Amino acid sequence: MQPGPVFGNMDKFVGLGVFVDTYPNEEKQQERVFPYISAMVNNGSLSYDHERDGRPTELGGCTAIVRNLHYDTFLVIRYVKRHLTIMMDIDGKHEWRDCIEVPGVRLPRGYYFGTSSITGDLSDNHDVISLKLFELTVERTPEEEKLHRDVFLPSVDNMKLPEVTAPLPPLSGLALFLIVFFSLVFSVFAIVIGIILYNKWQEQSRKRFY
Repeated sequence: MQPGPVFGNMDKFVGLGVFVDTYPNEEKQQERVFPYISAMVNNGSLSYDHERDGRPTELGGCTAIVRNLHYDTFLVIRYVKRHLTIMMDIDGKHEWRDCIEVPGVRLPRGYYFGTSSITGDLSDNHDVISLKLFELTVERTPEEEKLHRDVFLPSVDNMKLPEVTAPLPPLSGLALFLIVFFSLVFSVFAIVIGIILYNKWQEQSRKRFY
């Protein structure tokens, strides 16, 4: 976690952000009611636009009236086979309501989960009671498994993100050893060839001299 201006987290983050925004910053806000839930996928190149409540980079969103309630509210984030679904239970009826559904979301493996918050002059008190994580059992074809492994930066199909250099996958110990070994063998081979050619050149030079 690196503190920053995006709801308490750093800007230009890498990953998926789900935001519960309780206050509209953009003036003349008419078509959406706050509090508002939105989602954003970032590969480290995009800035969250607070002045426009994140509209330029959001994948979707919905209104979530979560202020001054006398019961717990719930939010579920489900990611299966590049399909992102966000649902909420804010009515106290133990019923899920759809909020965001986005296909073609590509998220790498090995990421972390976290929560953060930030406030301006107006403040609310929101408590995160618990955070439950579940690994879903999903059957994939070999092709799907390879495509899932080959994702190194977050992206969304049909959504153009500024390109950044993807980090190279780390080399295994065996791969590193083989690279060093063959580099040394090649160096020794080149030195031997160089010495042989140099000796032959010297012999030819002496013959020409005599």
